[in-house]
Amino acid sequence: MNRPADQRPRRTSHAQNTQNRTLAMQLMPEALARVQHQERLEVADRERMVRALRLKRRAERATLRARRALAGALL
Repeated sequence: MNRPADQRPRRTSHAQNTQNRTLAMQLMPEALARVQHQERLEVADRERMVRALRLKRRAERATLRARRALAGALL
């Protein structure tokens, strides 16, 4: 069974395989650092959202206290 040239498995030399493997190993720390950086950004984003919600609730409570104080002063 003859395959067209573009579908035949490519034969690479041992040196080429070793070079590809070496390059992949050299790039692994970079990829790991990229993933860790992304995770840290996501954690920081979540923390900012939690803080924003806390501040929002705090502002809402302060608004209610101010309304109650104003209502009590007007009565």
